[in-house]
This record gives sequence, structure tokens and C-alpha cells, in this order.
Amino acid sequence: MTTPSDTQSLILSRAATRPGNLALPLPEGLVGAAAKMVVGKMIARGWLEEVEANLRRGEPMWRETGDGHGTTLIATEVGLEAIGIEPVVASAVASARKAKPKPEPEPAQTPDDPDTAKPATFRAGTKQAQIIAMLQRPEGATVAEMVEATGWQSHTVRGSISGALKKKLGLPITAEKVEGRGSVYRIA
Repeated sequence: MTTPSDTQSLILSRAATRPGNLALPLPEGLVGAAAKMVVGKMIARGWLEEVEANLRRGEPMWRETGDGHGTTLIATEVGLEAIGIEPVVASAVASARKAKPKPEPEPAQTPDDPDTAKPATFRAGTKQAQIIAMLQRPEGATVAEMVEATGWQSHTVRGSISGALKKKLGLPITAEKVEGRGSVYRIA
């Protein structure tokens, strides 16, 4: 199996956190011919699928097909598996898209809105999955607790939170001072 590039992994990781596994918008700076090349390779490998965009729900459009219709991109089960994410709703979303649209229009949602993003399911047993599970608990987790669980250095845990989880995966992580515990991190 082909391993995704950093750019392809970023697109798939972000899609896993968005409602319906939407792959759009693409990372900043990926435009024009470069975007077409990356997306074309991902479609050819079965990692992305081009489906009809539901413009009433505010889905971003990949390309226009005419008569006011367009397509959008979604990550497939194969794409999610390629980056180690167990598919949660990919097949249900794909089959729902092929069905007739609902008669009632839904309110527009921005795909990058953290309030509408659904957390991705990761391979069990990885250190990143351990940290995400700890952050999803109602009591959250401190850096010291995450260090103890993963065996990582404290600066690695903080870097993982700000880089891999917040920036790369777009998870809405909050921090608050709790008396007796210090800074406690949670996925909002």
C-alpha cells in the first residue's frame, strides 16, 4: 500500500475531523495545478471521492459541473485507513450522499467550525490516541498525567497538543487552571 505524503496526510487528517469527512478546504497554499495534482492522485488511489456538493448546507465546492451544481471532496474509508484512522462514518456518509436530498434545507455550517467538527477515531494503542482519550475525559488531563501515560518528555506532550492535535488535526483543545492540579487540557 502506498504511504500518503505529508500534504496528503494533512488533507485526510483534517477531513476526519470535519462533519461528513469533508476534505475541503484544502491546506492554505495548496492551489491551482498543485492542488489538482495532489487531489487527482488521491482520487486515483481511492483516498478521496468526488461527490455532489450540497450547497444548501454550505459545503465547499471543489469544481463546478454546470447549472449551478458542483462537486466536493470527501475522505473515503481507504483514505482514513491509509493514515491510521479507523473509519467511523465514511461509508454511512457516502451512502447518504447518494440518496435523495432531504426536502428541508439545513442551516449552513462552516467545515472548519470547531463546534461542528467530530473527533476522529484513531488506532488504539498509539500514544497520540492515549493523549486524545485523556483529553476527551470530563476531568481532562494535565501535562504531567500525559507524560506519565506516554513516557514522553513534557515538551513533547505540549508540542503534540499545539502542533499535531490543534494545528494539524484541528481539534478544539482548551486549557484552564484548576486549583490543586495546575493547567488542565480538554477537548471542548
